[in-house]
Amino acid sequence: MGTTSWMRGAGPLVPFAEGFEEELRRLGHRPGAIRHHMVLMGQLDRWLTGEGLAVEDLSIALVEGFLASRRASGRRRVPTVVTVARLLEYLRDRQVVPLETLATPTSRDEMLVRYRHHLIVVRGLAPTTIRRYERFARRFLAGRASRTGDEIGIGNLTGTEVAEWMLEAGSRLTVESAKREAADLRALLRFLYLDGILETDLGGAMPPVASWRGARLPATMSAADVDNLLAGCDRRIASGRRDRAILMLLARLGLRSGEVAALRLGDVDWRAGEIVVRGKARRRDRLPLPVDVGQALVDYLTDGRPVCGCPQLLLTIYAPPRPLHPSTITGIVYRACRRAGLARVGGHRLRHALATELLRRGADLIEIAQVLRQSDLGTTSGYAKVDRAVLRTVAQPWPGTRR
Repeated sequence: MGTTSWMRGAGPLVPFAEGFEEELRRLGHRPGAIRHHMVLMGQLDRWLTGEGLAVEDLSIALVEGFLASRRASGRRRVPTVVTVARLLEYLRDRQVVPLETLATPTSRDEMLVRYRHHLIVVRGLAPTTIRRYERFARRFLAGRASRTGDEIGIGNLTGTEVAEWMLEAGSRLTVESAKREAADLRALLRFLYLDGILETDLGGAMPPVASWRGARLPATMSAADVDNLLAGCDRRIASGRRDRAILMLLARLGLRSGEVAALRLGDVDWRAGEIVVRGKARRRDRLPLPVDVGQALVDYLTDGRPVCGCPQLLLTIYAPPRPLHPSTITGIVYRACRRAGLARVGGHRLRHALATELLRRGADLIEIAQVLRQSDLGTTSGYAKVDRAVLRTVAQPWPGTRR
């Protein structure tokens, strides 16, 4: 049977085939992807017919049953529910398939909704930080609820238990990871106190994770390595032009991955030669737009960015075009490192490399802090240690040894 011959039959999905195909074209899917979706739709149509089911019976559980039957028949390449989700969304938008029945929210679910509102409205945190705090809260509360039987997972919590948790985390995690989890727990405990669930602010009583600031040299890259990263992007193709624009924003302006993902088309003031950056704690900073960064953006916008109504500056290559996630940007940096033959690093390493290069060229710490938009000069002061040649001139000999 041909790939689309089923569309001339009488199956339950036939009346929606042409509309779904047109919707895929509107979203910008390529011909090969459209053909793949339509073939899968035809297979689902024949399965529904064989089972005596109607289109109104479709649900996530039913789709999982369809995919399981294909695996059981010996099919080697069976798609996932995510692939069929596009079809389900199309049918739901047209009120053909009912929405999935949601379970009644528990007290913990309701509390987590209030926690999310607190993180967004009261604290004004970045989306990635909010997701991190939420993931930890769900994990921490679920684990404690399973041990204590408490519905929310916070009943009878004491400072002693919090301290024991801190000691256990410190024994199994690195210092950086332990500090991150401590921050996650502290944020949750302080909210529970403000929400009236806890009578005592246990977050304020948490001891800090022991560490020694400035004990290590900050990790960085040489200017030659950064140039190799940029040179590895293939500017003949759309993905190469996009990736080069992203790497330029990271390396020349010192932006964080989340800040790159949040950029919008209107944030670039071409006449003034400036760009607006949405940083931490809802900060908005206007930075000068270097010529090479601006040219990289122009190359991407004129011959690389998909045509769509999305306001974000940088989009996915594959249809439907949508904003990039910060983790996607990290993956772009990883691939650039592999092309350049360098050890894999994240986007933050390019931010460190910019600070190192500014210091090498004679910039002082205040100027570097302004470029990186760091409010704590103590954070910036760590870069004063990266020039090892200068450090050797001021280092004192160790007692009992020769210099």
